[in-house]
Amino acid sequence: MRTIDWVDGAIEIIDQTVLPGEVKILRLHTVGELVAAIQSLAVRGAPALGVAGAFGVALAARVHADDPQALARAVRRVETARPTAVNLARGAQRAAALLSRGPQAVLEEACRVRDEEIAASDAMAARGADLLIELCGARPRLLTHCNTGGLAAVTVGTALGVVHELHQRGRLAGVIASETRPLLQGARLTSWELTRWGIEHRVAVDSAGPFLMARGEVDAVILGADRICANGDVINKIGTYAHALGARAAGIPFVVVAPESTIDLDTPYGAAVPIEDRGPGEITQWAEAVNPAFDVTPHDLVTAIVTDRRVITGSPGSTA
Repeated sequence: MRTIDWVDGAIEIIDQTVLPGEVKILRLHTVGELVAAIQSLAVRGAPALGVAGAFGVALAARVHADDPQALARAVRRVETARPTAVNLARGAQRAAALLSRGPQAVLEEACRVRDEEIAASDAMAARGADLLIELCGARPRLLTHCNTGGLAAVTVGTALGVVHELHQRGRLAGVIASETRPLLQGARLTSWELTRWGIEHRVAVDSAGPFLMARGEVDAVILGADRICANGDVINKIGTYAHALGARAAGIPFVVVAPESTIDLDTPYGAAVPIEDRGPGEITQWAEAVNPAFDVTPHDLVTAIVTDRRVITGSPGSTA
C-alpha cells in the first residue's frame, strides 16, 4: 500500500487524519486540495512530502500550462505549504526544473522522485537492521517516536522500515512506540502499521521514554528526520530531543534513519531552520499554548545517521 501515488490524472493519498479508525483514500485534483492535505497532515512524513511536492508541480503543470504566472504561483504554494521539512520544497523544485519540457516531462520526473523514495526505503531498512544488530546484539528492543513507516515514506518507511526488516529476520525483541503528542502519530499511525505487520508492541506516553531507557527496557532509540543539517543537527518531531537526552543518560544508541534527500547541506545547523508552530488549537481551547511541531537534536547526541547510501557517524559532509 502506497501512502501517495499518481493515479489516472490525480494524486491519491491515504488520509492520515482518520486513521486508525478508517482507511480513506483521497483524490486530489488541484494544487489547493494538495496544499490543504499537506497542512492538515492528511499526508505527512519527509519522504512522502517530497513526493507530494513533485506531484503537486505535475498537477500545476497540467492545470496552468498556458499561464506562466499562475503556474509560478502554484509551484510556490506547493513549495511553502509547510516550512520545516526540506523534502517538500526539494521535490517541488526538482519537478519544476523540467517545466520548460512540458507537463509529461514534469510528471515523469515526479514519478522518478516517488520511485527513488521507494528504493531508498528498502536500502535503509537493510542497512539500519545491520547496524542495530551490530550496536545492540542479536535481538534489540527499540523505542520509536512519531511515525516513520510507509505512511511517511510511500512504502515500508525509514526508521520503522528498519523495525520491519528486523522483524522479518526474526531479530526483533520488542518495540515501544512513543505516542507523539499532540496529534498522536505514534499511538495512531505507528501502532496501526505495526499491527498490520504483525509486530507486537506497546505504546508509551512521550515523557515515559527516558525513564524506560533508564530502567533498562530499551536497547536503542530509532527514529526519522524532517531535515538533517550540514553539521549533523537533526530536525524531527517535537519530543525527539528529550529522547536523545534520555538515550545519552542511559548510555544507549540514538539512531536516525532518513534518506539522503533529507540531508540539507545548505543549512549549516539546527538553529537556522524555521520551526513550524501549529498553534494552540491542537493542544487546548482554554489556555494560551505554544505548539512547536519539531525540535532540534544537536549532532553530538546522535550515534549514527543511516541513509539509503551510507552510515554517517560524523557530519553529513564527511566520508565517515
